[in-house]
Amino acid sequence: MSTTGIITKVSLDNFQRTYDKLRSIIDGNPNLKIILELDHQANAASVDLTLEPTKIIMFGNPKLGTPLMLSGELTTGLDLPQKMLVTERSGVVSISYNNPSYLKTRHQVIAREEVLKKVTEALDKISNAACGLNN
Repeated sequence: MSTTGIITKVSLDNFQRTYDKLRSIIDGNPNLKIILELDHQANAASVDLTLEPTKIIMFGNPKLGTPLMLSGELTTGLDLPQKMLVTERSGVVSISYNNPSYLKTRHQVIAREEVLKKVTEALDKISNAACGLNN
């Protein structure tokens, strides 16, 4: 799926296994810190609405995120820390996240190609592993 500024990958596992793997990968990386987890399906149920499984996990590495904020607009903070959305729609489980190159354009980040490359590679590796795509 291609949506401006969003990367989406289809998982080979069910929703819960995909989310659990994603959480474990992030939690097991000493450079990353989980900031927040949000269960949109549970929130919908709390107001008597139905939503297919949808959770978001926010995580970050200030050593990479802070330089992006310092070299662009402080609005970069709207998209940091990083977040990944795990969804299930009609039985298809996927992980979606912001494309770092889109963040560069959106927030006028300059002279941080190496940081953006590291972030891009890390998000790709994390999402691939959680989706079971690098077996």
